Amino acid sequence: MADERHIVSEAYAGDIIGIFDPGIYSIGDTLCLEGEKCTFAGIPTFAPEHFARVRQVDTMKRKQYVKGVMQIAQEGAIQIFQEENFGMEENIVGVVGVLQFEVLKYRLKNEYGVDIILENLPYEYIRWIKNKDIDLDSITGTSDMKRIRDLKGNPLLLFVNAWSIGMTLDRNEGLELEEFSEN
Repeated sequence: MADERHIVSEAYAGDIIGIFDPGIYSIGDTLCLEGEKCTFAGIPTFAPEHFARVRQVDTMKRKQYVKGVMQIAQEGAIQIFQEENFGMEENIVGVVGVLQFEVLKYRLKNEYGVDIILENLPYEYIRWIKNKDIDLDSITGTSDMKRIRDLKGNPLLLFVNAWSIGMTLDRNEGLELEEFSEN
């Protein structure tokens, strides 16, 4: 039952176990015995379709803001991106459906006591850069393209339309873009 707790040293396929997480685990992590190595393909990160610039109203609540945004992102409700040379004071948040922005706003206010300002952005397409050795600043894009990074430091590009993606690929020989990431 849920109100009972048992400490076990061995678990089998199908067992449901709970593990204390001091904030170091995330969805897709694998635990194995010391000295053994397990490698799996990453869980696909699908491309959000709506983007907004998010900033907190009260800068004195920075810790609560960062904690809340990170928690909600770890749960998979939002994806967080940062522009080059910007800190966590202002983020670009990507979501699959616009209702997720309302969920973000509600949860930050009610669970973390933080009010935010959401500024919708015109981007509809996001692409992960497959060849990570490429210099993000050297990419020649269209005027509506934005260079960003995800929380793992992976370089990405935001585009307003599909034409801009094609134009950017034409202008940058060897550039490889992906619609989703497996990190």
